[in-house]
Amino acid sequence: MAKFPVLISIPHGGTKIPEEILDRVCISKKDLFEDGDAFTREIYGIKDEVLALIETDIARAFIDLNRETSDRPPNNPDGIVKTKTCHDQPIYFPGLFLDESIIEALIQKYYEPYHKNIRDLLNIYTEIQLALDCHTMEPVGPSISPDEGKERPLICLGNNYGNSCPNEWVEKLAECFQESFHLKEGEVKINEPFAGGYITRNYGNDPIPWIQIEMNRNLYLSDHWFDKNKLLVNPKRLEQLKTAFKDGLNLFWLQMINKK
Repeated sequence: MAKFPVLISIPHGGTKIPEEILDRVCISKKDLFEDGDAFTREIYGIKDEVLALIETDIARAFIDLNRETSDRPPNNPDGIVKTKTCHDQPIYFPGLFLDESIIEALIQKYYEPYHKNIRDLLNIYTEIQLALDCHTMEPVGPSISPDEGKERPLICLGNNYGNSCPNEWVEKLAECFQESFHLKEGEVKINEPFAGGYITRNYGNDPIPWIQIEMNRNLYLSDHWFDKNKLLVNPKRLEQLKTAFKDGLNLFWLQMINKK
């Protein structure tokens, strides 16, 4: 089978603490788990089916690859580096937040290579026609979010209101995911609550379309599949979601090809 002409980016799937800051970190394993996009590398990791895939093992709590380099505390506690998690839990011991030299070192070691990899892959694989920045989201907006306290859809696709990808494409992908995930009408939203983060905005339509995907964690972190004590998900459920993701892409490309 031919590979999908797609680049997949998974910037928030890591769980590792950078070695440079190990002695400063006070965040618990549970808080670190809840702050990241747990299991996104397992769900979206269809490496053999797409032309290119990029991911990281570093947790977003320590260096967020989906932020601008100038976006940082104190102006934004949820910037490229963070003072607390999205659930308001401290990340560093009191008085041991990162100084500028450490922040710059983290950017150079982890952030810049990720973004260079995106640019390099797009230059190497000129057949790529679409890029997907893949995430998961809390079922209800946390306190740090603009949609605090509001229930979220099961899937959100963001195209920055048509600026990063044609509306026709994102609407068609929404239809395909609704079918492949067996969802009801209204359970897949476009640009609600997320229209696309830095990666989608920065690379969208330059030169190819980008869509940000957000999957509701209720699809796999609910009691039926999730062990809260061990922070583990039934592998069968992760495989089901991975298959539904792949099937949705397949439906999308079959319909796009038939339109040409």
